[in-house]
Amino acid sequence: MKLAIDAMGGDNAPKEIVLGAMKAVNAFSDIHITLVGDENKIKETLIGHERISVVHTTEIILGTDEPVRAVRRKKNASMVLAAQQVADGLADACISAGNTGALMAAGLFVVGRIEGIDRPALAPTLPTIGGEGFLLLDVGANADAKPEHLLQNAIMGSIYSEQVRGIEKPRVGLLNIGTEEKKGNELTRHAFDLLKNTNLNFVGNVEARDLLEGVADVVVTDGFTGNMVLKTIEGTALSMFKMLKSALMSNFKSKLAAAVLKPNLMTLKNTLDYSEYGGAALFGLKAPVIKAHGSSNGQSIFSAIRQTREMVSNDVVSLIKQTVENANIVKVDL
Repeated sequence: MKLAIDAMGGDNAPKEIVLGAMKAVNAFSDIHITLVGDENKIKETLIGHERISVVHTTEIILGTDEPVRAVRRKKNASMVLAAQQVADGLADACISAGNTGALMAAGLFVVGRIEGIDRPALAPTLPTIGGEGFLLLDVGANADAKPEHLLQNAIMGSIYSEQVRGIEKPRVGLLNIGTEEKKGNELTRHAFDLLKNTNLNFVGNVEARDLLEGVADVVVTDGFTGNMVLKTIEGTALSMFKMLKSALMSNFKSKLAAAVLKPNLMTLKNTLDYSEYGGAALFGLKAPVIKAHGSSNGQSIFSAIRQTREMVSNDVVSLIKQTVENANIVKVDL
């Protein structure tokens, strides 16, 4: 199995990207990794390994670049060349912690879309109190959506959860403002009708307040709403720990308590860190494309590689393609 990784994408590139790659090849004997980026900088961290190779380029896509324009103009950028490795059949999948919009553009323009999928969806696995996590899609690949797009998201998310996360008959929920069938706007009401007439394990509408309780294994929504939910969960977790730290550092007694509680607090922090579950998969493309968190460290990159390996091993893309072909999805005009 061959994986291409954008070594220059993310806040901690290339060091943490290289460290994650080295950990992965030591953990998995069936993968070969191609790091795409500045060879001189990569080799500052890379300890020679026969299953890690480097494709040299000094061009990168910055976080401030306009995504589509950058992908079209920066043909030799590390992210674009990593996607090109997949398009040329030199890699089975690619990973980047760089510019999210640019990676989505590279996925569409370079890797290509599965026939039958109207719009790819970006989907991270987010934490739950019990530690199982849930898949949320879409979180920003498409701000607007139609009911059939939410159905396609549900199909792709269900297949991924079953094949990669090992969940038998994943529970699929539709994010809405209430649990009643007729709740919501025109989009969610039409999507509900489509979802309830499938073979998916559809559990109905779910509310945002119940997501971290594990109300569903797969939650579908439009990209605008999904992105706000993602940022809210991430921001709430960060704010909660800041407030907790402030309270525990307020006096001598609380500092003593903090010293005792530190291991438990670190466990809680890791539970709420969605990068521990791997990256956000860009579903609907001809090959797995994974977006790692922009601030990924070596462990987060390792988790993204492990996730990607499972997607390739279980041939998730082919299963999505076959299922969509057989689904006979009806388009709804809003």
